[in-house]
Amino acid sequence: MSNDSIPQVFTDVSADPFVRGFLHRPTRANGDGLVLTHSAGSNCNAPLLVALAETFCDAGYTVLRCDLPFRQDRSYGPPGPGGAKRDRAGLQNAVTSVKNYVSGKMFLGGHSYGGRQATILCAELAETSPEKAAKEIAGLLLLSYPLHPPRKPEQLRTQHFFHLQTPALFVEGTRDPFGTIVELQQALKLIPAKTQLLQVEGQGHDLGFKGKAKRPELTESVRAEFQKFFG
Repeated sequence: MSNDSIPQVFTDVSADPFVRGFLHRPTRANGDGLVLTHSAGSNCNAPLLVALAETFCDAGYTVLRCDLPFRQDRSYGPPGPGGAKRDRAGLQNAVTSVKNYVSGKMFLGGHSYGGRQATILCAELAETSPEKAAKEIAGLLLLSYPLHPPRKPEQLRTQHFFHLQTPALFVEGTRDPFGTIVELQQALKLIPAKTQLLQVEGQGHDLGFKGKAKRPELTESVRAEFQKFFG
């Protein structure tokens, strides 16, 4: 980690729900911002998010790792029933907060549940105003999108894909029980926006970030693919 990536505790209590997390500010900013959020069982200190935030910050992005509202309410356990809408409002507020620190494009990313809520948020924005959606969020970084619950491929979480107008880079392990590569490739055909799939060979839902694993080669690969895809 370079000095660029030393994060600052970040809060914005002017919004409801509040925004809480860690802000990575680069020495040589490229003008773009990225909000990253976590899965249903984790928080913004997840090793995957920390590693990605450091890598993207070193490349010039201003990055916020944020806790979703359900995680702010309690330090453990999955999201409660009916709380997804509030979690999406929290993501919207996080994007708005980071815009105060950047002059260029804003990107939104998340692991598993966090990524799913990010896609639903963008689909909802597109349904309301496609022009506003494009201005709000330029692209999505989706880590281990939970296509369906493990061993329940009939319960697809793709109903909103038809309305998703935001370009999206999907990063998926080839051994992810939440969806096979073939299943995800079929699902991406439902999305009218431009999409790209980066496969992570031999990895499951955690993309290999177990314990203290850093996997710098993966985060660099994601960063390179991200910049190639979004330009």
